Amino acid sequence: MRGPHNIWRLVRTGATFERTGAMGVALEAMEAPKPLRAVARIMGMPFAWLGYRGDQTLPPVTRAITALGPAYIKFGQILSTRPDVVGVELSDQLRMLQDNLPPFPTRIAKDIIELELGCKADDIFSEFSEPVAAASIAQVHRARIAATGKEVAVKVLRPGIERAFQRDIDAFHFAAGMIQALSPASRRLRPTDVVGHFEAVVAGELDLRLEAASASEFAATTKDDEGFRVPQIDWSLTSRRVMTLDWAEGIPLGDVAALKAAGHDTTRLGERVIQLFLSHALRDGYFHGDMHQGNLKVAPDGAILAYDFGIMGAIDVYTRRVYAEILMGFIQRDYRRVAEVHFEAGYVPRDRDIDEFARALRAVGEPIFGMDASRISMARLLSYLFEVTERFGMQTRTELILLQRTMVVVEGVARSLDPHLNIWHSARPVVETYIRRNLGPQSMVRDLVQTARVLARFGPKLPELVESALIRQSEPPVRITLRRPKSEFAWATLLGAALTGLGILIGRLI
Repeated sequence: MRGPHNIWRLVRTGATFERTGAMGVALEAMEAPKPLRAVARIMGMPFAWLGYRGDQTLPPVTRAITALGPAYIKFGQILSTRPDVVGVELSDQLRMLQDNLPPFPTRIAKDIIELELGCKADDIFSEFSEPVAAASIAQVHRARIAATGKEVAVKVLRPGIERAFQRDIDAFHFAAGMIQALSPASRRLRPTDVVGHFEAVVAGELDLRLEAASASEFAATTKDDEGFRVPQIDWSLTSRRVMTLDWAEGIPLGDVAALKAAGHDTTRLGERVIQLFLSHALRDGYFHGDMHQGNLKVAPDGAILAYDFGIMGAIDVYTRRVYAEILMGFIQRDYRRVAEVHFEAGYVPRDRDIDEFARALRAVGEPIFGMDASRISMARLLSYLFEVTERFGMQTRTELILLQRTMVVVEGVARSLDPHLNIWHSARPVVETYIRRNLGPQSMVRDLVQTARVLARFGPKLPELVESALIRQSEPPVRITLRRPKSEFAWATLLGAALTGLGILIGRLI
């Protein structure tokens, strides 16, 4: 329910940040202006007693976020990969949100397994560990299947998580509606659509059968990627609240010291993370949408292991081409072309000045080049981008939200491995390869072939389509006969036969 009762939830959010001391820490870490910090403290202090106390052993911001619930934890997970936005110290504190949250008892996990799979956990597994990782929505146990001796990871949803998550989402919807009603300028960003998209994405995490399907599909699309592996799903031991998959043995990608001690090249790993994400997004149109350090490991042979497939992204062919051209334009510093792509795709209203937009994009892109990546403030960069989009009337595109968010997360992961890594240099080979294969002569031929195939499928229906068109175009009071005009029928029949034959011929040739 998204009524005014959600005001109480939002008030408690601010009160919790104030009571735990997180308000001042967060604003300072994000370099908020001093007047804003003062106003926030003055408004928050009278209501601090209404906030949750939280776990007093945790740092302030982590304490507040964990006390507020799963939706807030998801947001904290994203910030944990952005030390250039929130600072190194706060980023390290938030990293525990990825897989080090307080677990629920193993006894309850076994009860859920029995309820879901119809057998006692002790009968299915000869070994079943205490939780090895606990995140906002589920926790993971290391186990061994009694019948085969195979070592697996068993993921179990937190009890009552569906209801808890819906409570947060309802409050977010209410807040988004209030923002749109009170601030007309915010409607360009479509906050209600953004919240709806976020709700749909995370709802997929609440059914582990969907996550298992995503893992299976992701494994199929990436099976030929060298140095990248996805664990296999055990469908016989998977249900809505339980998922079983191969155990992934490796060093967590967030443990940079351990990776270096094991002899892994962290700079190369950072480049590889960026290149893998772009390959999956551009080449396949299907990518891991939650690629933070807690969901990635490095195997002894150097391969990157991915897991936790609750959030996956999919983009169509046209959007991938637009995205690639925008990236390539920035890489080549061709801001005029980047501006043109935005106009061609309809991202910017056509009544805006394309040259002015290109100059604004230059102001965004130029600081990236010729500068050490560690000196670039992504917070300032994103702030300027917001000003540019507002000035040129760009609207938030919900189909790109996950892609954009994951790009930010992946860049943060890569820079945690090498603070001096330049994302554009790492991305260039992948983007150039995609452009060469999908925006050149080869792509034109493939497009023509696909068009011919589609037309060939409609070949037998062309006579009926032509007749329907003739009937629609006839104006009253002309009486329409149902008898097919001979000339149109003959033309449509011949064209349909020709297209059908062309489709069959092309299918055999390729």
